[in-house]
Amino acid sequence: MTTTLDRFIAEWQQWHSERDESLRQPLGWLSLTALYWLDDTAADYGDVPGLWRVDGDAVVRELAEETTEYHPVEGAPGVDVEFERGHIEIIQRTGRFALRIHDRTAPALTSFTGIPAYEPDPGWVIPGQFTAFDPPRTVTTGAVVDGLEHHHPALGLIRFVHDDAEYELVAFGDSEASLRILFTDATSGVTTYPAARILQVGAVEDGVVTLDFNRASNLPCAFTDAATCPIAPSENHLPFAVEAGERTPHARDSGA
Repeated sequence: MTTTLDRFIAEWQQWHSERDESLRQPLGWLSLTALYWLDDTAADYGDVPGLWRVDGDAVVRELAEETTEYHPVEGAPGVDVEFERGHIEIIQRTGRFALRIHDRTAPALTSFTGIPAYEPDPGWVIPGQFTAFDPPRTVTTGAVVDGLEHHHPALGLIRFVHDDAEYELVAFGDSEASLRILFTDATSGVTTYPAARILQVGAVEDGVVTLDFNRASNLPCAFTDAATCPIAPSENHLPFAVEAGERTPHARDSGA
């Protein structure tokens, strides 16, 4: 007979397997091999085709006798340009422009053995009470790249109880149907990645949400230096150890 615990573990294992598989994709986060910041001087970047420069609010590529302009949106996924080994992602962050190189032959793809994680524990599934901000706010955080900022739509606070004490976290999202939390805790920089982990909370039902810390995930910056991820806001630091969810990736943990 399948027990509730068996189902819980099986569902977590399926989620964990899907997380691993997403990173194994040829042009996923493990394929990122470089991050090049651009200025108004045309320059080449190794095997990346063309000369690249910034002209006002556009990124310009000169290739052979052709000149092409690209207009990436601030903070959004980049404009994608295919090249022989993968894709060039043209991004804008805090008013600066850059190229991110996705290489399907990246060494990190072939050496990937899975995301380390704590064993699933139903004790880390915690109910919370959501209180909306009226109106919603914007919370600004730094990034793993010095000088960059991220501006997050903050929809409200989630309050929950752990070991008989109450805590609260600022919840981000585009709507109450898709809340998420960037947080750190006492494991950050010890067994988990120091900048932040992200927890997808899901929808609010009658003011109640479920915090399943077993599904706390690493951001892309935990796997590559070519990411520009946010750091968690200071108000989302939990003073206790959340020994659940994903841990520091092996390459980072070994200092690679």
